[in-house]
Amino acid sequence: MDGNPVLAATGSSAPAPADEQDTVAYRPGYERVAEEILRLIAELQLQPGDRMPTENQLASRLGTSRTVVREAVKILSAIGRIRAQKGRGLFVANDEGMLGSSLWGSFFLPTDLDHVYRLFEFRRVQEAAASRLAATRATPADLRAIEEAAETCREGHLTGRRELFDRGDDDFHLSVAKASQNPFLVDAVREARRLQRQSSTIGLHGTVGGHAEEAVAEHAAIYQAIKGGDAEAAAQAATVHLDQTLEDYRREIQRRVFG
Repeated sequence: MDGNPVLAATGSSAPAPADEQDTVAYRPGYERVAEEILRLIAELQLQPGDRMPTENQLASRLGTSRTVVREAVKILSAIGRIRAQKGRGLFVANDEGMLGSSLWGSFFLPTDLDHVYRLFEFRRVQEAAASRLAATRATPADLRAIEEAAETCREGHLTGRRELFDRGDDDFHLSVAKASQNPFLVDAVREARRLQRQSSTIGLHGTVGGHAEEAVAEHAAIYQAIKGGDAEAAAQAATVHLDQTLEDYRREIQRRVFG
């Protein structure tokens, strides 16, 4: 996709209204450079294990400083997209995750809104199926794990502890998947969430908008449906949750287009 991926996906290139521009959050330069490095990997058709341009070469090619490139490389290393070897240079990480290499052709662009939409579309299918199966297969231990994860997420929201909220959120979705008793769904949910974290880390600077309170209530609805053995209600609750989360991502990414 040529040009700004978010603009291309939304079909708009007009500047933001003045009141919207006033509320745009600052986006650090290294986040934009991290995105550009991923695009460069795709353009050069580099494969896992291939050597990348040096930090100096990247800085020159992208028109930025080596310091900014180094910070971008730290982010990409942390999320498993680049491997830095001391004395040898930078390499495309051997990302052998189920979604990271095969389905996405060795790359996933975390701030490409079209990629984000497709990822959520996939999550919507897999998590609705996992919730539906969990309603008929969950053991008492599974139900306890789901309930405890939902409570951790709720506590994180109420106390303003983002890391606790995120941990509870991860545990909740994985616990529901495990309750489906289907290891393929567990792996699919884990991998999809890993890619979603990449989108949060680079595109949203680790911040998602104001959906946390609603997410807590949506988790509760999923849990109650699974606990009650209502497969269709569980699947519907999971679908609503994913749709609302996507809408939150959509609003936040579009808000940052003009940053």
